[in-house]
Amino acid sequence: MDASHTVGGIGPVTRGEVALEVSPLPDGRSGIRARGEISALTRSSWEQALAELARRHAGVSYVELSDVAFVDVAGVTALAVTAMNLRDGRVVVEHPPPQVPRVLELFWPDLDRIEVAL
Repeated sequence: MDASHTVGGIGPVTRGEVALEVSPLPDGRSGIRARGEISALTRSSWEQALAELARRHAGVSYVELSDVAFVDVAGVTALAVTAMNLRDGRVVVEHPPPQVPRVLELFWPDLDRIEVAL
């Protein structure tokens, strides 16, 4: 099955019935918006999008997840590791599914590089 992923103009990734689409934020803020599910089937694309986010990071980066139905623990781990590896600043995660703040609090309770905005 073919899967497409374009960082920058980040496009949809579809494998079976699971899809992840990641695109730049439309309002000029530095960051990305994801739609779909973040799981083993879409992890590679999620990690590529986070790597691109880290390369473009300048102080504060935003990750908008209001259209994400599910993020597995490995997807939250990739987000946390990305934030921990930033030279400075923080990542603001906006409107995540409920499991994201729970997993962050469980495994990284003192990680101040991620701010969750519900």
